[in-house]
Amino acid sequence: MSERPLCSISLDLDDLWSYMKIRGDQRWVERPSYLPTFLPLALDTLEELGLRITFFVVGYDATVDTNAKAMESLVTRGHEVGNHSFEHDSWLHLYSRDQLTEEIVKAENALTAVTGQRPRGFRGPGYSWSETLLEVLAGRDYLYDASTLPTYLGPLARAYYFATAGKGMSKTPERKTLFGTFRDGLRPVGAYEWALRDGHSLLEIPVTTIPGIKTPFHFSYLLFLARRSEALAFGYLRTALALCRAAGVEPSFLLHPLDLMGGDELHELAFFPGMDLSTKRKQALFKKALGILTEEHTPVTMSTHATAIRARARLARRVPDAATASASTAAAR
Repeated sequence: MSERPLCSISLDLDDLWSYMKIRGDQRWVERPSYLPTFLPLALDTLEELGLRITFFVVGYDATVDTNAKAMESLVTRGHEVGNHSFEHDSWLHLYSRDQLTEEIVKAENALTAVTGQRPRGFRGPGYSWSETLLEVLAGRDYLYDASTLPTYLGPLARAYYFATAGKGMSKTPERKTLFGTFRDGLRPVGAYEWALRDGHSLLEIPVTTIPGIKTPFHFSYLLFLARRSEALAFGYLRTALALCRAAGVEPSFLLHPLDLMGGDELHELAFFPGMDLSTKRKQALFKKALGILTEEHTPVTMSTHATAIRARARLARRVPDAATASASTAAAR
């Protein structure tokens, strides 16, 4: 019998203030937080399911004394900690090399200090990245990047966000590419190696989308469908996983805090899609989705997945997109 394919599971640990920051709510500077409520909920739920995942943690949150015990528990309970930048800006592709280095190193140092685990992987907020960012990561011996979302739906997701959660939000230049562009759909769904112009290389593990049609199926999208029909949501997930198996793609499945916390817990984020669902219902949907995900896959952390991918056959190599490379070069000047 052949071995079951792997499936890496990760959670972007975006805090309340980071959602407010993206929306343009100036009260974000007060750094309101739901982490003291969310982390025990998430860790207990994952323990119940017997899962060990990767938490991509924002560096600033690791410097908050009241978060220290919960942050440490991520590692003591068997999870991986990844770097999610220090200030959670969704426009890292506009940063210079010096700014990117500062973001990466500050977050790296903060996470290592509080958890005792140096991050081996990185995910950019809002799927933001550039070739310069990849070079900084490779130069600091990161094992993998996980910032890309290969889908054509970025512009539609951005338009929906501005019409709902971001209604009335200032459309600043930084936000004009929020959630990506149509060009993102041209990238591979499966893992590959970035061939960087400075001579470095770096493993890329994209947030998996459905092979061929490139539509996302991470849990936030399943919640959107479940509000209309649970049968539709879970049928969509099973179809996505079947198409991944047919294409030989081992999924990398993405989670967010709002996948587990409902509007009854977070009145401040009532504007966000899916917050009309209760925490109890979200938990039930979450457990069912993760159960489906692990029926025919072995769930692992991102670094375990990356190590297994590296140990296999030669990876396809890809040069960063010319448009992205040009923007990165201009920002670095």
